[in-house]
Amino acid sequence: MSKRPRAPSPEPVRQNRARQVAELLPAVGGAAFRKFGFVQSAVVTRWPEIVGEKLARASTPESIRFPQGKKQDGVLTLTVRGAHAAMMSHITPEIIERVNRFFGYAAVARVTIRQGDIAPRAVPRPRAEPRPVPVELGNSLRAIGDPELKAVLEALAVGVATPRLPTVR
Repeated sequence: MSKRPRAPSPEPVRQNRARQVAELLPAVGGAAFRKFGFVQSAVVTRWPEIVGEKLARASTPESIRFPQGKKQDGVLTLTVRGAHAAMMSHITPEIIERVNRFFGYAAVARVTIRQGDIAPRAVPRPRAEPRPVPVELGNSLRAIGDPELKAVLEALAVGVATPRLPTVR
């Protein structure tokens, strides 16, 4: 039997407009997370909120696998740092409860623990104290009524007034 040549797939409809990055990222990230077993990427990004900061430093969610055609009674796989695995195995009922509370339904029925190294979480840097707006520039900004515009212009004034360090090439 000879194969018939495939008809070319229809070209996607173009919107001919600029799109915001925030509009594009959920689709890109969502596909990648689904590929690795995460229906909701928020489980990964909000792991410290779900289980607490102490447990989040010792573990990270690897995947959630659901039975074929279901979105409940899944198996959550955690990667746990070294000796913390024994402690985590004792508190799996609490972890299941917290994850299910996060989802709002019985999404996870079991937890599988795998020992391994986990990447250190990024610690948010404390914000620097805001520098005062120079007096000569600040007086001209008082008449601006829009608070957002005023804040942006004040930040610009501080940046202009701050001396720059010489760059080394």
